[in-house]
Amino acid sequence: VQLEESGGGLVQAGGSLRLSCAASGRIFSSRVMAWFRQAPGKEREFVALIRWNTGRTHYGDSVKGRFTISRDNAKNTVYLQMNSLKPEDTAVYYCNVVSGPYGYWGQGTQVTVSS
Repeated sequence: VQLEESGGGLVQAGGSLRLSCAASGRIFSSRVMAWFRQAPGKEREFVALIRWNTGRTHYGDSVKGRFTISRDNAKNTVYLQMNSLKPEDTAVYYCNVVSGPYGYWGQGTQVTVSS
């Protein structure tokens, strides 16, 4: 299984970015795909997840109301729309998929929010 992330970059506070994560390989349809982030000197933090079969979503408290996770079944891709970005959102964002008993991580994409 491979996860290819894109969409990171530099944005001013209050701006928006959309991250994408395209999955390839043998992945169960009953997967869970998620985004995590890790800022320098901090532990990896849960951001959002989506259950592929049902579309149900769940968000970390720090991003609720600002970020939206979604999926495109045909493209096997999960998105993270990030609005009202804050400097504290600056981190490397990682895509994650749990498929059966296995979990996989993407390489990460840097998001930097300037004040």
